[in-house]
Amino acid sequence: MGLFDAAAGMAAAPVSPAPGLTLLPGCALETSPQLLLDLRQVALLAPFRHMVTRGGHRMSVAMTNCGDFGWISDRRGYRYGDTDPETARPWPPLPASFLALASAAAAAGGFSHFVPDACLINRYEPGARMSLHQDRNERDFSQPIVSVSLGVPATFLFGGLTRAMKPLRLRLVHGDVVVWGGPARLNFHGVSPLRPDSHESLGLHRINLTLRKI
Repeated sequence: MGLFDAAAGMAAAPVSPAPGLTLLPGCALETSPQLLLDLRQVALLAPFRHMVTRGGHRMSVAMTNCGDFGWISDRRGYRYGDTDPETARPWPPLPASFLALASAAAAAGGFSHFVPDACLINRYEPGARMSLHQDRNERDFSQPIVSVSLGVPATFLFGGLTRAMKPLRLRLVHGDVVVWGGPARLNFHGVSPLRPDSHESLGLHRINLTLRKI
C-alpha cells in the first residue's frame, strides 16, 4: 500500500486506515510539553538502555518503562516484570499526563474505559528501526494499544496477522497518536529506519510511548 501522510494540521479528525486501527493526527500536541517533562522524570529513575534479544543482538532502539510493569528483553526471552533489572527497583509510576492521554485516545478509537498499567518508551535515533512484530506478551487481547509519537517523523508499518502480509505505511509526526485493537490487536507492526531529521524539543530523536494493559 502507499504512504498515508498524517502530517496535515493539528488535532485533525480521526482516520481509520484499516479495521481496528485509528489514527488521531495531532492528538497529543497540546499536552506534549507536559508529556516530555514527565518523560524526563521517568528517565531519571529508569534510564534508557539498549536491551538485547534472546539471540544476543543489541536492539537499535533505546528503551525504558513506567507503570506497574515494564517490558524486558534479554537472553531469557521477552516478558513483563514489575522491577527494573538494572536498578532492582519498581518501575517509575505512570504519569497522570500519560494516563489521561491514553484513556482519551482509546475512547476516540472506540475503546472506552481503557486504563493502562504499563508504558513502553522507545527512543529512536537516525537509523534505528523496529522490525515487524506482534504484541503477544499481554494477557487480555481485548485491550487496545495506544501509541504516541513525539519528536522527528517516522514511518509506522502496520501489517496483517501474518508477517508476510504487506504492511500499510503511515507517516507519523510529533503529536500523532495511533490506537489499534479488536480485529487488529495482534497485527504485525514496526517502524522503518528513522531518517535524519531534527525536532525543536528532541533534537535528532523520536520518542514513542506505547501504553497497554498487561
